[in-house]
Amino acid sequence: MNRKDIATRIITLKDADLRLRDQLLQTGQLNDGYHEEMARLHHHNADTLSTIIDEIGYPTAGKVGEEASEAAWLVIQHAIGCPAFMKKCAGLLKEAVDKNQANPINLAYLTDRIAVFEGKPQPYGTQFDWDENGVLSPAPIDDAAEVDRRRRSVGLNTLAERARVIRRQARAEGQALPADPEKKRREYRAWKKKVGWVQ
Repeated sequence: MNRKDIATRIITLKDADLRLRDQLLQTGQLNDGYHEEMARLHHHNADTLSTIIDEIGYPTAGKVGEEASEAAWLVIQHAIGCPAFMKKCAGLLKEAVDKNQANPINLAYLTDRIAVFEGKPQPYGTQFDWDENGVLSPAPIDDAAEVDRRRRSVGLNTLAERARVIRRQARAEGQALPADPEKKRREYRAWKKKVGWVQ
């Protein structure tokens, strides 16, 4: 398979992901936990991308073009039921960023996402969830005094600016605090254990 075909295939994975997300959003099913159909698609996309990565390494823009490289990152970021895959990709993405071959913002988001799933504080404050007051807020951050400096170092806006964007997007999509937050937290903890994020 040539690189152009690989790029098209990666973009197709991303398009299927976003199409299903939009369908679930339109039918009000996006916020009811991790939808089974979405989980199946994310697993399929991760398996497909994993095979591609085994063949060509991390799909940088230099290998597959900017659009396909960004699409690959989104597939990785959404592969939340595949901890080993996400962690492997984070290592490969870090290598690419260190060689100036990939976007450090993408690495910041992936690093934070993995940290939050592992129950650790995030360094960049990119991951948000509903707090006890029903407000979308950053998941715990490892050093709040340094977070904006870290964010600037990779090209992100301030945490306060990001919070405004996240909350505005949530309102536009009709997202809201779950009816039973404690039940959702229990289900989330059970899911993390089931897929292997925590013991």
